[in-house]
Amino acid sequence: MEIAEFKDLFSTQAGDYARFRPRYPNALFKQLAKLCSAHELVWDCGTGNGQAALALAPHFKKVIATDPSEKQLKEAAADPKVEYRVASAEKSSLETGSADLITVAQAFHWFSQPEFFAECSRVAKPGCLLAVWCYELAEITPEVDRVVMSLYRDTLGPYWEKERRLVEEGYRNEQFPFTELTPPKSSMGAEWTLPDLIGYLGTWSAFQKYYKEKGFDPRVPLMPNFLRAWGDQHTPKNVSWPLSLRLFRVRE
Repeated sequence: MEIAEFKDLFSTQAGDYARFRPRYPNALFKQLAKLCSAHELVWDCGTGNGQAALALAPHFKKVIATDPSEKQLKEAAADPKVEYRVASAEKSSLETGSADLITVAQAFHWFSQPEFFAECSRVAKPGCLLAVWCYELAEITPEVDRVVMSLYRDTLGPYWEKERRLVEEGYRNEQFPFTELTPPKSSMGAEWTLPDLIGYLGTWSAFQKYYKEKGFDPRVPLMPNFLRAWGDQHTPKNVSWPLSLRLFRVRE
């Protein structure tokens, strides 16, 4: 069952999303687990293909991973400690006072904030933490970054949803009704070939809107520029993302 009210921008490329989206660092999940006073249950909200939920599983007894997109959840790998549910951020279906940790990876900007905050307060145990993070544009080399920016801003600029601004700001300007804590430091990186990068660019929500409207792949005219900037397309390059993390105690 799909949740009718949410803005579904990723189900059409759910398989590519699972294949090409970058992985969060394992150190992040270890650090978050160390900060928790109990390790019974995590709610991973807006889980998408379950990437964060699976990384949390080794550190907690159970993870409930929710997403309004059934297609996204079908791309998630099974794990005996992870339960996937089709549910929204605002109506999670979790029991009241059940969560030791709430995580939101690259999804907070799609939520209705007041309703989500109320749901966090409802499902949180005393001492429950909320960790919300996002990553911005990849940094590879100045030459490659210029081509990516041309696609991002010049071609797809009008096709980004207004919520994208929150990611560009690293959620820094959003107000949370909880006690803010100093988050652990974390970095995010990968080694990619050019085909990896091109596949990732196709998972952007603005790319999908552009393609649906025009019936044309906006990456195609930029391919000569990408090839010149990259060199041998099968030679891996280091890719890094600015990772913005905010951490809160929901209940004392």
